[in-house]
Amino acid sequence: QHYFTVLFGHEGQKPLELRCEDEVDGDEWVEAIHQASYSDILIEREVLMQKYIHLVQIVETEKVAANQLRHQLEDQDTEIERLKSEIVALNKTKEKMRPYQGNQEDEDPDIKKIKKVQSFMRGWLCRRKWKTIVQDYICSPHAESMRKRNQIVFNMVEAESEYVHQLYVLVNCFLRPLRMAASSKKPPISHDDVSSIFLNSETIMFLHEIFHQGLKARIANWPTLILADLFDILLPMLNIYQEFVRNHQYSLQVLANCKQNRDFDKLLKQYEANPACEGRMLETFLTYPMFQIPRYIITLHELLAHTPHEHVERKSLEFAKSKLEELSRVMHDEVSDTENIRKNLAIERTIVEGCDILLDTSQTFIRQGSLIQVPSVERGKLSKVRLGSLSLKKEGERQCFLFTKHFLICTRSSGGKLHLLKTGGVLSLMECTLVEETEAS
Repeated sequence: QHYFTVLFGHEGQKPLELRCEDEVDGDEWVEAIHQASYSDILIEREVLMQKYIHLVQIVETEKVAANQLRHQLEDQDTEIERLKSEIVALNKTKEKMRPYQGNQEDEDPDIKKIKKVQSFMRGWLCRRKWKTIVQDYICSPHAESMRKRNQIVFNMVEAESEYVHQLYVLVNCFLRPLRMAASSKKPPISHDDVSSIFLNSETIMFLHEIFHQGLKARIANWPTLILADLFDILLPMLNIYQEFVRNHQYSLQVLANCKQNRDFDKLLKQYEANPACEGRMLETFLTYPMFQIPRYIITLHELLAHTPHEHVERKSLEFAKSKLEELSRVMHDEVSDTENIRKNLAIERTIVEGCDILLDTSQTFIRQGSLIQVPSVERGKLSKVRLGSLSLKKEGERQCFLFTKHFLICTRSSGGKLHLLKTGGVLSLMECTLVEETEAS
C-alpha cells in the first residue's frame, strides 16, 4: 500500500495516515507538500542565481567587445595620422609643380600623357584605399552589431504596426458595433457588460497609434535612430495596462456569460465572420494586450545587447527596461493574486458548510484530489480513529485540498456535495513536520 503519515506538533491530535491508489500519486502529494514550504524559496533562489550568471556572462561579453572597439579606434587613429602625412606630402609636391602650370600649353604631348596616366593611377590608388577602409569597417564587429541593432528596430516597427492593426480590429469590429447594439431597442448586451469586456482597450489603441507614428518618424531619419525619448513618453501612460490585465479574466467570464444569450452569440458570430478578423475569435483579440509589455522587455533586452556602453541612448533604454520589468512584475503579481482568490472562493462555494480559512487572501491553492484514508496503526495494533460520525474501521475515500497554510479533508455525499469532516477536517500546516519513512519496515 502506498500511504504517508501526517504528524502534528501539538498533543491531542493523533497521526493521520493517507493512502493513494498508486505510488506515483503518493509521490506527487509528498512533492506538492514539499513545494508548499521552504523548498519554494530554494527554487526561487536557484532561478535568481541562473539569471545572475546570465547577466555576468553578458557583462563579460560586452567588456570584450569594448576592448575590441578600443583597439579598432586606436588603429583608425594611427591610419588617420598616416593619411594626414600623405596629404601634406602631396600638397608639397603640388606646390612644386605649380610654376610649370603656366607652360602647360607648351608642354610636350608625351609629358601630358604621362601626367594623365599618373592622375589615373593616383585616383585608382585613392579609390582602392577608400574601398579597403570601408570594407574593413563593414567586416568589423562594431558594424555587425549596428546591423543587428537596426534589424531589431525594424522588426519592432513591424510588430508595432501589426499590434496597432489588431487593436484597430478589436475596437472597430467588436467594441463600437456592440456599443451601438447595446443602445438598440432590444439590446442583446448591456452597456455595463460591454464596458466590463473591453474596459479601456480603446484608450490603449489611441496610445499605440501615437507610439507607432513616432516610430515611423524615427525610421524616416535613418540611419540616425533615437528611440529613448519615445519610451520616455510611453512609460507614464502604461499604467492603463495594469487595469486591463487585472480585469482580463473577469472580462472573459462576462463574455462567456453573455454568450449564453442566443441573440448575442448570433451577433458575435457575425462580427467574427468579418474578413478583417481572419477567422480569429473575440477572445483572441482580448488576449493580445496581455503579451505586449513582455514583448517590449524582450525587444529592449536585445537592443541593449547591441548598444555600446558609451552610446547616447544606453542609460535611457536601461531605465525604460527597468520600468517595464517593474510594471510587468506588478501586473503578474496582481493577476496571480486575483486568480488565487477566485480559485479559493470557487472551492469554498463547493463546501456545504463553507470554510472561513479560504477567505484569507494569503492562502494559496496548491493541489486537490482524492485520497484513501486508512485506519491508524499504533504499536502494531489496529486502533479506531474518530473522524466525525465515522468510526474508522475500514478505508474511506476523502476529497482533499492542499493549501500553503491548511489541509482540508472532505467527504462527498451521495448527491455529490462536499462536507468538511467534523473532527480533523481543517488541519493547520503552520507547525507541522513532514517525516518520510524510507525503511522497508
